[in-house]
Amino acid sequence: MKTTRRLALVAVNAVLVVCATAAAASAQSRCAPRQVTPADLRALDLESLLSVRVITASKFSESQSDAPGIISVVSRDELRRFGGTTLREVLERVPGVASSTAYFTDRSMVAARGDQTKINGGHVLFLINGRPTREVLEGGLVSDLLESFPINVLERIEVIKGPGSVLYGSNAFSAVVNLITLEEEANGFSFGGAPGTAGARQVSGEGTYSCGDLRIVGGAQLHQRPDWNTSYWFNNPDDPFAAGVPTVQDATIRDRSRGGFAGITYKGLAATTSFTEWRNAAFVRGTVGESRWRRGFADVGYGFDATTRWKMNLNATYTRNLFAIEEFPFIARDSSEMLFEWTNFVNPTSRDQVTFGVLRNQVLGHETYYGLGFPINISDGRRSGYAGYAQLDHRLVDTVKLIGGFQANKIGSLALDVVPRGGIIWSPATRWNVKALYGQAFRAPSINETTLNHPGLKGDINLQPENVATFDVELSYHGDRIQGSANYFHSQHTDSIVIDASEQVWRYVNSGEATFQGVEFDGKYYVNRNLYVLGSLLHQSNHDGDGATNITPVPNTSAKGGISFQNERGITASVFDNYQGSLNGFSSILNPQPASRHLVSAHARLDVAALFKASQTAGVALVINMDNLTNDQVWLPDWGSNTGDTIPARRGRTVYVGVEMSVGRHTANSRASSITQQQ
Repeated sequence: MKTTRRLALVAVNAVLVVCATAAAASAQSRCAPRQVTPADLRALDLESLLSVRVITASKFSESQSDAPGIISVVSRDELRRFGGTTLREVLERVPGVASSTAYFTDRSMVAARGDQTKINGGHVLFLINGRPTREVLEGGLVSDLLESFPINVLERIEVIKGPGSVLYGSNAFSAVVNLITLEEEANGFSFGGAPGTAGARQVSGEGTYSCGDLRIVGGAQLHQRPDWNTSYWFNNPDDPFAAGVPTVQDATIRDRSRGGFAGITYKGLAATTSFTEWRNAAFVRGTVGESRWRRGFADVGYGFDATTRWKMNLNATYTRNLFAIEEFPFIARDSSEMLFEWTNFVNPTSRDQVTFGVLRNQVLGHETYYGLGFPINISDGRRSGYAGYAQLDHRLVDTVKLIGGFQANKIGSLALDVVPRGGIIWSPATRWNVKALYGQAFRAPSINETTLNHPGLKGDINLQPENVATFDVELSYHGDRIQGSANYFHSQHTDSIVIDASEQVWRYVNSGEATFQGVEFDGKYYVNRNLYVLGSLLHQSNHDGDGATNITPVPNTSAKGGISFQNERGITASVFDNYQGSLNGFSSILNPQPASRHLVSAHARLDVAALFKASQTAGVALVINMDNLTNDQVWLPDWGSNTGDTIPARRGRTVYVGVEMSVGRHTANSRASSITQQQ
């Protein structure tokens, strides 16, 4: 606990240093302040806003159409246009991604293409600037990142749907989400505060500074939603762990988060750190408690050119996770992963790109049970892992690119395993692309899944990794102002690790198979210099090895759409609708149904400096963020608790109205003005 407090203080102090440095630099500096000039902005025409280069699919920069993955990008322009208060809200707008929840371990999750067989986010791997941040005791808790990571420091988000274990190892199962922070920004800082309805509040700040080869960025965020007072029903008299639990309770659900990020680069050296924390309700066999997620992350890397055709990176990455609940089941968890990696990029010919590397990681963690009034260690483990990987991108002809790769990994006492990937990317005509991709991925058993000895849940040291094999076909078009794609996917899960609740004492087991398949459509369109629209549609079906269908708490069908207006007078107005279909099989439950829902959000911004054509290096903006405008309370399946009922997942409407002040910043609207005046 003391270590986590120190991590939090380091992150917060780093952010304060960055902001203070940026402020001082804006006033006086031996280095000429790096400002975004009108000439820079004129280069950002509408085509460049859509033609974002990506790095996650292959670990090196390439065009989105040329990258070996099914990729969605949330650009800086979209982040500014549509706003949002948390990372989860931003990711809910991504095609093929849906928000989800569980009874206890991960109350905030996102699922890609319907895959939510776990009671945590272990099938989606999160990266911070390309470096993995994993929770290793439970197997993949992500709630703190989704609710607490400061989104104001993000340059863009890249989401790769499908397997990514060849380059990123365990947990890159159904998606990889790369949070890429600011790099090229004017020296300066911004700070904003937004009180909301019924006690809600949002406070955030970010600062950047550059001087020659030195780049510093930092940000912090504090977020609080209104308390949600609701009635929660539970009736399972046969559960021995629920003795004395009343049938109906008046529950108060609190939602509090804080997070910070700081990064520094100098020539080839880069160091980053972040801290995230979230508090929210948990529902364990009728007991309503409050869980607390915390994460500290740090990475130090050095990149250099070995020769003109050979570049390499060396990285040391550390993640520590803590989780605790003072109510039933009275547990506290502490785990960490240390990862050392050497990555190489070689261009042996003008048509070949080879990426290869080796890594070593060590995970350790323990869980403590406090149910008897004194601590009992119920899980304790450590494990080392090794891996080597390679990928070849070969340009067969100008219109055809071939991809092949593999990762060989040795995790603890498990046998050596190899996961492959391969594919072909074909450009039959200008701006048109066809991708046919195949890949495998794995998620290694977590420490708890192998060593837990809780009175109600046991681990199994003989568990095997979960595996998935996915085939994708995508047709896409990338134009000057329009972008669209259609994708078919088929994923086969084997050796899935789940909880067997058929007996009084639950156990982790490798349960068998699951299959997911479906189609995705998405598109983006800059109608003109002010108007931007985007939308997507997903339909997926799934079944397990016994033929049971709809085995996850994610709807089969979802549709999303948004529209944004932004002009040179500093006005931004956007609205986004996230439709999720209903779930079957809940006709006779005590709590509200998991019905279909339209989660409508809106964002408005008035930049006073742009409105009155004042200085664009300092300004004040009025900001409004509105979440769940239809005011529908969302209840989702009590996933993982085996009750067959629902639990509260999202309260009704919340509105934030605030002010943002900045120094040394071209605002979103002034940037858009400079862009569009050139069209």
